[in-house]
Amino acid sequence: MAFARRVGPGFFPLDEELELLPGGLTPHLHECLVRLGAWIPSFDAAGALLQALTGAYVSEPGVRRKTEAAGAAYVAWQTEEVERIEMALPLAPPGPAKALLSVDGVMVPLLHGEWAEVRTLVMGEIQAPVKEKDGWVVHADKLSYFSRLTDADAFCRLALVETQRRGLENAGQVAAVTDGAEWEQKFIDFHREDAVRILDFPHAAERISQCGAVIYGEGAPESQAWLKQRLHALKHEGPTQILTELRELQNAHPQASLLRENLAYLEKREPHMHYPTYQAEGLPLASGAVESGNKLVVEARLKGAGMHWQRAHVDPMLALRNLVCSDRWAEDWPQIASRLRQEVAHRRASQRARRRAQATPHLAETSLPPGPTLEREGVCQPVSPPALPIQPIAPRPTTKKAPYRPGPDHPWRHSPIGRARYWTDSWSRLEKT
Repeated sequence: MAFARRVGPGFFPLDEELELLPGGLTPHLHECLVRLGAWIPSFDAAGALLQALTGAYVSEPGVRRKTEAAGAAYVAWQTEEVERIEMALPLAPPGPAKALLSVDGVMVPLLHGEWAEVRTLVMGEIQAPVKEKDGWVVHADKLSYFSRLTDADAFCRLALVETQRRGLENAGQVAAVTDGAEWEQKFIDFHREDAVRILDFPHAAERISQCGAVIYGEGAPESQAWLKQRLHALKHEGPTQILTELRELQNAHPQASLLRENLAYLEKREPHMHYPTYQAEGLPLASGAVESGNKLVVEARLKGAGMHWQRAHVDPMLALRNLVCSDRWAEDWPQIASRLRQEVAHRRASQRARRRAQATPHLAETSLPPGPTLEREGVCQPVSPPALPIQPIAPRPTTKKAPYRPGPDHPWRHSPIGRARYWTDSWSRLEKT
């Protein structure tokens, strides 16, 4: 009798209708687990909080695997979106009247004592200036983040998924506030070349402070008073006066390498230091949005005490951090869930194909060789092999054994067992009487 062929695991049609995810959790619990794993500072604490809130227990390795798998699915989906945008060149949605663009980098710890730079893009909508104790201040709201552990060129390309979503190319005016790094200028050239480039005012103030420390001494009262006056002039009059003074100090102290280095830095970025013009246009002067983003998105989750990450796991966590910190979880989680189901179906299909490929040589060895062919008019025609004669199976003999009876001299017949001894003794006594 032939056995039924073994079937492999797969999704029941109702599983697709219910949108079940791989594993033993319901879709809602799976989503909550990933969200906690991305938000809580450690996977262990995320699992404990999930159990306290829902009663569902998931081990720390389980929380880690599911969170990183969801993040990897989101990274893959965003990468495909970049490729689709590059190929189809779709129209971007409408942008705001004034948009903020700011990029920066921060170091994160990897395994084996290695450190690597994570680059982050922050985008937002610039609001009207508000009066605060330090004067008029410009803020941006509706901030969104995009982060990756990669080189500057790859980051510039991958960030297209976020700039396209936010409608950067259709924004009225774009303020690009940075610390002046070279790769940041290339980023601006790629995404919005006509953006108003602004050197972060605290960075400019730090360079000028170092120049004052060279002349008057670090922390000296004269240095502090000199710095306060120069920064006020820079903010309200522009960079011309302070750069002229720094050149005179450089000529007076040619041996001061720090003074020469800072002067070269500021001279190169003079076109990005017209702060009176930026204030008149209602544009921000500082890159606090991206620096806060580095702390909120990257450092709060990836630079905890004793944390060291595998390089392959950094981008998945960054992608989920971007999602939760941008307040866009409900919008993009369906993409992650769909991607996870597709990956499981693809993996199972690959396993089935691999098993079939492994079984094919075995079937070829056990199959009968092809039969001979007859050539007729130049055409080979297959001839079926001759039928083998069927040998009937002889039935087993059904002879019945005769019952066994002991012979007359068998010891059993002389055994006293079952014999009435008292009857023999009584008969002997009667014969004697």
